Amino acid sequence: MCNLYSITKGQQAIREFTRAMSDRTGNLPPLPGVFPDYAAPIVRNQPEGRELTMARWGMPSPAFAGGQEVRPGRHNRS
Repeated sequence: MCNLYSITKGQQAIREFTRAMSDRTGNLPPLPGVFPDYAAPIVRNQPEGRELTMARWGMPSPAFAGGQEVRPGRHNRS
């Protein structure tokens, strides 16, 4: 997956396309750029059905990062 994407459709379009049963994003602002380690909308399966919610995400640091901060990354986690 690319580390940068944008959201060009509105909240209602995302709910309709993904058939999300619940929406926990609140008032979703336009997001022309979504960057690692920032909150972005995701759809996840829950026992009650699909849910649109916000989560932080990002790519983990490589093992060869050396003296840099090694980060475990975030993928579809709240």
